[in-house]
Amino acid sequence: MTTVFIGGSRAVSRLNSLVREKLNDLISRGCTILVGDANGADKAVQRHLADGSYQKVVVYCMDNCRNNVGGWETRRVRMPDARRDFAYCTAKDLAMAQDAKCGVMLWDGKSTGTLNNIHNLIRAGKKTLVYLAPDKTFYKLSSEQDLRELLQRCHPGQIQQAQRRLRDRLSPAEHQLTLQDTRT
Repeated sequence: MTTVFIGGSRAVSRLNSLVREKLNDLISRGCTILVGDANGADKAVQRHLADGSYQKVVVYCMDNCRNNVGGWETRRVRMPDARRDFAYCTAKDLAMAQDAKCGVMLWDGKSTGTLNNIHNLIRAGKKTLVYLAPDKTFYKLSSEQDLRELLQRCHPGQIQQAQRRLRDRLSPAEHQLTLQDTRT
Protein backbone atom coordinates (compact mmCIF):
# COMPACT_ATOMS: atom_id res chain seq x y z
CA MET A 1 0.00 0.00 0.00
CA THR A 2 1.38 3.41 -1.00
CA THR A 3 1.35 6.37 1.38
CA VAL A 4 0.86 9.68 -0.43
CA PHE A 5 1.42 13.19 0.96
CA ILE A 6 -1.14 15.50 -0.63
CA GLY A 7 -0.74 19.21 -0.03
CA GLY A 8 -0.96 22.52 -1.73
CA SER A 9 -1.44 26.22 -1.77
CA ARG A 10 -4.12 27.98 0.23
CA ALA A 11 -5.08 29.73 -3.00
CA VAL A 12 -6.11 26.35 -4.50
CA SER A 13 -9.40 25.94 -2.66
CA ARG A 14 -11.45 24.27 -5.41
CA LEU A 15 -10.65 21.00 -7.11
CA ASN A 16 -11.33 20.76 -10.82
CA SER A 17 -12.24 17.51 -12.56
CA LEU A 18 -8.59 16.70 -13.39
CA VAL A 19 -7.54 16.91 -9.73
CA ARG A 20 -10.63 15.00 -8.54
CA GLU A 21 -9.85 12.29 -11.10
CA LYS A 22 -6.29 11.95 -9.72
CA LEU A 23 -7.61 11.74 -6.14
CA ASN A 24 -10.16 9.13 -7.20
CA ASP A 25 -7.35 7.09 -8.76
CA LEU A 26 -5.44 7.15 -5.45
CA ILE A 27 -8.63 6.11 -3.64
CA SER A 28 -9.27 3.23 -6.06
CA ARG A 29 -5.70 2.00 -5.47
CA GLY A 30 -6.27 2.03 -1.69
CA CYS A 31 -3.51 4.55 -0.94
CA THR A 32 -3.12 6.00 2.52
CA ILE A 33 -3.48 9.76 2.20
CA LEU A 34 -1.50 12.12 4.44
CA VAL A 35 -2.99 15.62 4.39
CA GLY A 36 -2.57 18.80 6.42
CA ASP A 37 -5.21 20.80 8.25
CA ALA A 38 -4.92 24.19 6.52
CA ASN A 39 -7.61 26.00 4.59
CA GLY A 40 -7.24 25.94 0.82
CA ALA A 41 -5.93 22.79 -0.87
CA ASP A 42 -5.79 20.74 2.36
CA LYS A 43 -9.41 21.42 3.23
CA ALA A 44 -10.58 20.92 -0.37
CA VAL A 45 -8.83 17.53 -0.54
CA GLN A 46 -10.29 16.58 2.85
CA ARG A 47 -13.76 17.53 1.65
CA HIS A 48 -13.40 15.39 -1.48
CA LEU A 49 -12.15 12.38 0.52
CA ALA A 50 -14.94 12.78 3.08
CA ASP A 51 -17.58 13.09 0.33
CA GLY A 52 -16.44 9.66 -0.86
CA SER A 53 -16.38 8.28 2.71
CA TYR A 54 -12.70 7.39 2.26
CA GLN A 55 -11.14 6.19 5.52
CA LYS A 56 -7.42 5.70 4.79
CA VAL A 57 -6.59 9.29 5.72
CA VAL A 58 -4.30 10.78 8.38
CA VAL A 59 -4.55 14.50 9.10
CA TYR A 60 -1.31 16.17 10.26
CA CYS A 61 -1.53 19.25 12.45
CA MET A 62 0.37 21.17 15.07
CA ASP A 63 -1.35 21.95 18.40
CA ASN A 64 -5.02 21.90 17.40
CA CYS A 65 -6.37 20.62 14.11
CA ARG A 66 -8.01 23.47 12.24
CA ASN A 67 -9.73 21.16 9.75
CA ASN A 68 -10.50 17.45 9.95
CA VAL A 69 -13.59 17.16 7.76
CA GLY A 70 -13.81 13.35 7.96
CA GLY A 71 -12.97 12.92 11.65
CA TRP A 72 -9.91 10.85 10.66
CA GLU A 73 -6.90 9.85 12.72
CA THR A 74 -4.61 12.80 13.45
CA ARG A 75 -0.88 13.03 13.89
CA ARG A 76 0.15 16.02 15.93
CA VAL A 77 3.63 17.37 15.30
CA ARG A 78 5.42 18.98 18.21
CA MET A 79 8.41 21.28 18.00
CA PRO A 80 10.72 22.00 20.93
CA ASP A 81 10.61 25.73 20.13
CA ALA A 82 7.01 26.97 20.12
CA ARG A 83 7.65 30.14 18.06
CA ARG A 84 4.91 30.54 15.46
CA ASP A 85 7.28 31.22 12.59
CA PHE A 86 7.67 29.66 9.14
CA ALA A 87 9.53 26.61 10.49
CA TYR A 88 6.69 26.01 12.96
CA CYS A 89 4.10 26.27 10.20
CA THR A 90 5.97 23.86 7.92
CA ALA A 91 6.96 21.25 10.54
CA LYS A 92 3.89 19.11 9.88
CA ASP A 93 4.60 19.26 6.14
CA LEU A 94 8.15 18.03 6.72
CA ALA A 95 6.77 15.13 8.79
CA MET A 96 4.36 14.19 5.98
CA ALA A 97 7.19 14.34 3.42
CA GLN A 98 9.24 12.01 5.62
CA ASP A 99 6.36 9.57 6.23
CA ALA A 100 5.09 9.38 2.63
CA LYS A 101 6.39 7.28 -0.23
CA CYS A 102 5.49 9.99 -2.77
CA GLY A 103 3.65 13.28 -3.06
CA VAL A 104 0.94 15.14 -4.93
CA MET A 105 1.15 18.93 -4.68
CA LEU A 106 -1.53 21.37 -5.84
CA TRP A 107 0.50 24.51 -6.50
CA ASP A 108 -0.51 28.01 -7.55
CA GLY A 109 3.03 28.66 -8.85
CA LYS A 110 3.97 31.07 -6.06
CA SER A 111 3.21 29.58 -2.62
CA THR A 112 6.42 29.35 -0.59
CA GLY A 113 5.09 26.54 1.61
CA THR A 114 4.11 24.34 -1.32
CA LEU A 115 7.44 24.98 -3.05
CA ASN A 116 9.14 23.95 0.20
CA ASN A 117 7.12 20.72 0.23
CA ILE A 118 8.11 19.95 -3.35
CA HIS A 119 11.80 20.58 -2.47
CA ASN A 120 11.56 18.33 0.61
CA LEU A 121 10.00 15.47 -1.34
CA ILE A 122 12.47 15.69 -4.23
CA ARG A 123 15.48 15.96 -1.88
CA ALA A 124 14.25 12.82 -0.11
CA GLY A 125 14.20 10.99 -3.46
CA LYS A 126 10.40 10.78 -3.55
CA LYS A 127 8.52 11.17 -6.79
CA THR A 128 6.14 14.09 -6.78
CA LEU A 129 3.22 14.88 -9.02
CA VAL A 130 2.68 18.64 -9.15
CA TYR A 131 -0.56 20.16 -10.37
CA LEU A 132 0.41 23.64 -11.57
CA ALA A 133 -2.86 25.55 -11.25
CA PRO A 134 -2.06 28.33 -13.77
CA ASP A 135 -1.39 25.66 -16.45
CA LYS A 136 -4.17 23.31 -15.26
CA THR A 137 -1.67 20.49 -15.84
CA PHE A 138 0.11 17.79 -13.81
CA TYR A 139 3.90 17.48 -14.00
CA LYS A 140 5.87 14.43 -12.84
CA LEU A 141 8.99 15.30 -10.87
CA SER A 142 11.64 12.86 -9.71
CA SER A 143 14.76 15.03 -9.66
CA GLU A 144 16.05 18.53 -9.00
CA GLN A 145 16.33 18.95 -12.79
CA ASP A 146 12.62 18.19 -13.17
CA LEU A 147 11.89 20.83 -10.55
CA ARG A 148 14.10 23.40 -12.30
CA GLU A 149 12.19 22.74 -15.53
CA LEU A 150 8.86 23.19 -13.73
CA LEU A 151 10.04 26.46 -12.17
CA GLN A 152 10.80 27.80 -15.67
CA ARG A 153 7.04 27.64 -16.35
CA CYS A 154 6.36 30.01 -13.45
CA HIS A 155 6.75 33.77 -13.16
CA PRO A 156 10.50 34.34 -12.52
CA GLY A 157 9.97 37.16 -9.99
CA GLN A 158 7.57 35.10 -7.90
CA ILE A 159 9.89 32.08 -7.91
CA GLN A 160 12.89 34.19 -6.89
CA GLN A 161 10.86 35.74 -4.08
CA ALA A 162 9.66 32.32 -2.86
CA GLN A 163 13.17 30.84 -2.98
CA ARG A 164 14.60 33.86 -1.12
CA ARG A 165 11.94 33.48 1.59
CA LEU A 166 12.81 29.80 1.95
CA ARG A 167 16.53 30.53 2.35
CA ASP A 168 15.83 33.29 4.87
CA ARG A 169 13.29 31.40 6.96
CA LEU A 170 14.55 27.86 7.36
CA SER A 171 17.56 26.32 9.00
CA PRO A 172 18.12 22.60 9.62
CA ALA A 173 17.96 23.10 13.41
CA GLU A 174 14.42 24.49 13.10
CA HIS A 175 13.17 21.20 11.67
CA GLN A 176 13.52 19.24 14.92
CA LEU A 177 10.18 17.73 15.73
CA THR A 178 8.42 14.86 17.43
CA LEU A 179 5.24 13.11 16.41
CA GLN A 180 2.27 12.21 18.51
CA ASP A 181 -0.50 9.97 17.17
CA THR A 182 -4.04 10.69 18.32
CA ARG A 183 -7.58 9.89 17.29
CA THR A 184 -10.14 12.69 17.04
